[in-house]
Amino acid sequence: MVGSTTATPVVCPQGEEKMEKLNHLKEQFPDAARDIKINLGNVLQPGSLNAAQTWGVAISAAYASRNEALTRAVLADAAAAGIEANLVEDAKAAAILMGMNNVYYRFRHIIGKDEYSQMPARLRMMRLKQPATNQTDFELFCLAVSAINNCQSCVLSHEHVVLEGGMTTAHVHDAIRIAAIIHASAVALESNF
Repeated sequence: MVGSTTATPVVCPQGEEKMEKLNHLKEQFPDAARDIKINLGNVLQPGSLNAAQTWGVAISAAYASRNEALTRAVLADAAAAGIEANLVEDAKAAAILMGMNNVYYRFRHIIGKDEYSQMPARLRMMRLKQPATNQTDFELFCLAVSAINNCQSCVLSHEHVVLEGGMTTAHVHDAIRIAAIIHASAVALESNF
């Protein structure tokens, strides 16, 4: 299942992915974010993740980082790279569901009382088992968002499912690098005053 989504990137003659909107947006970063500017271009280049996985992680991380300009730029460049609407919906759903789950399960982990752990969550999360693309990629998007939201139990759970689904630690590592840079990009845009 690891490479089952087959969208391919639009590649410039120099071999770099076309990221017109993100390249324009990073010009708005303050000088303090020079490293983030460089990293943003680097982490979205081909690596262990295929194009759909790379952009799916970037989209879910952008939604989780809650910066509208960044999210719009990531969505526009993903569309230019040929990323399909169903993958965008999965990435968006991952960010939204983890917005709920990360708060709930982080609380249970932090409080550390067995009494809470034994109570049923009673939170609807059917979308976790009904991705529009494939389960492993969807779990990868959830993992990236959970890392941004700092939910230990969700990170552990999604990382386990991703590895069981056939991905490697290199895939996980690259996804978390993307999430970190997308989140830092949101911080950079919001600290430019």
